[in-house]
This record gives sequence, structure tokens and C-alpha cells, in this order.
Amino acid sequence: MESTTTPEAAVQHLAPEAFAERATAIEREIGKVIVGQRELVRQTLTGLLANSHVLLEGVPGLGKTMLIRTLSNVLELKFSRIQFTPDLMPADIVGTDIIEEAADGRRAFRFQPGPIFSNLVLADEINRATPKTQPALLEAMAEKTVTVANRTYKLEPPFFVLATQNPLEMEGTYPLPEAQLDRFMFKVWVKFPSSKELVEILTRTTGKDTPTAQKVADAAKIIRMGQMVRQTPVVSHVADYVARLVVATHPEHPSATPMVKQFVRYGASPRGAQAIILGSKVVSIMSGRYNVAFEDLEVVAPAALRHLMILNFEGQAEGVSPDDIVSELLKTVPKQAEERAKAVA
Repeated sequence: MESTTTPEAAVQHLAPEAFAERATAIEREIGKVIVGQRELVRQTLTGLLANSHVLLEGVPGLGKTMLIRTLSNVLELKFSRIQFTPDLMPADIVGTDIIEEAADGRRAFRFQPGPIFSNLVLADEINRATPKTQPALLEAMAEKTVTVANRTYKLEPPFFVLATQNPLEMEGTYPLPEAQLDRFMFKVWVKFPSSKELVEILTRTTGKDTPTAQKVADAAKIIRMGQMVRQTPVVSHVADYVARLVVATHPEHPSATPMVKQFVRYGASPRGAQAIILGSKVVSIMSGRYNVAFEDLEVVAPAALRHLMILNFEGQAEGVSPDDIVSELLKTVPKQAEERAKAVA
């Protein structure tokens, strides 16, 4: 007899331990190919399980593209890669209408989907495309739809954009628009490997055997895990703390910290608070818990806020790091209402 269990019902039977076990299996398979970079892998996977998009920044050669390719091998998802270049056009991303001639000689327009019509999209070196091309991703990332010639097409779930970019000071790059940065849940720094990790990289990449990763999850499983993340409860005082944390990134607000007032031009948007909550839910479940704790917020806050705060001229001139500002916020903003009342008094 065919099962009538709905995805919503199925997620109720997915215990936090099963969620954590599946996520650990994904990380383990990625670890067969990617050396070290545990924080990078964990934060990228966190964004994906939260059904959101992730931006990876680092100099060339650190394995950003390899990580995303490996992730596509581990997850049985439709994958496409878009290499962003200065001559890339919006139609190269979303697709276009083409004229097709039928057997009877009649001609009609047919929509030819672009590479954005995938489950997992690698936007490689995203900041090498011109400002004219960048907005082509906005609708897809925010609404998960694509509009071409006044017709709207839905993207098949799940849909993730994992983008890589080089540091903005490198030649031939363009700063991403603030509206586009706002669509990314996390911005993750890709660090240079240690000497020990570099030796392991050389061993894996210069020998005769090439490590491969096995598939451990498909689209249905990823969707169910995302549903569980959404259903994970967050108590009111934790949500209140996240709201106050994000409000404190705005220099004009009374609760702004000294560094925010001195170095920040614009604070984080409400999407920053959403990113912290969703990311913290994933972290808590991967830890085998079904509730969000304050320590979960501290884990994801830097990646969720570092790209949403716009520094002023003084902050840029002084070389202030957004992570330093987030660190001050985490130390300064009171976690409990009682502590806040004492601080005000």
C-alpha cells in the first residue's frame, strides 16, 4: 500500500539526533576531498540547511570552488556553475526567449532556461561581473522566481546560490550592491591553510589517487531537514536578544556601541536577525538539541552580520574589521532583560 505520509508529517519523525547524524555524514564526505576548513564547511552547510544562500570570500586557490563542487557531489541535487566575467549578460544567467520554427513553417517564441534553473548554483567569482549583470540574481535569490519578457517562472526547490568572490582590492573586481549582499545569509571568510594542512593538500592533489565523495542525501531529505529547522522553537528572550543585537548595529540608535557609533555608516537589516535565528537553529539541532541557546547565536553572528554593516570613511581608513564590531556587540549587548534594565539604570 502506498504511503500517504506528507513531508510535513515526515519531518515530525526526524529526531535531532537523526538530523545531526545526516549533517555529520555530509561533512564527513566533504572532508574526504577538502582538507581542514572545518569552520568553512560547517558554516556553508548551515546556510544550506537553513534554505539560504552563502557568500565565500578568499584569495584564489583556497578551494572555494572545490568545496561547492564537492557539496554538489555529496548532495543529489541538480547543479550548475556560472563563471562570472565582465562580459557576462543577464540573459546568460536567467535565460531568454528564442525563436523556434515548427514543422509547418510557423515560428514561435520558446523560453530557453538559463543555468539559474538548478537546485545548487555556483556563482563563481561573482564580483567580476559588471553592476548591470548583478541584479539578474536578485529576484531568484529573494523570491526564487525568474521573470523574462513579463512572464514569471518558478525555480524548483530546493534552491541555493553559493557564491565565491575575491577580495575587493584585487584587480578586475566590482563591489557587490548592498541589496545583493543582503540576500546572502552568511559571508564566510576562507582562511589560508596551515603548513600541516598544506602538506595534506599536496599529498591528495599530486598523487595518483584522487579522493572522491559519495552521495549521502537527496533533494527530499534536504527539504525535510530545512522544514525541521523552520519548526525548531526559539524562546522569546532569545529572539529579543537577537533583535537588540541587530538594532545596536545602527549608529543612530541609543543602544549602539562605541565602535558602531564611530565606524559604522549603516547597520544591518532585519535579514541579519533572520540569519542569526535560522543559523542558530541549525547549530542547535546539529548539536543534538531542539532549542536555541545563547552560545548558538554567538557561533553564527559574525558570518550573519559582517557583510550587512556598511562602514563609514573613518572605519575604512582605519582598517576596522566588521568582526571586531560584532565581537564588541556580543560582549556589550545584555542578554537578559534584567541585565538590560541594570545597564540603563
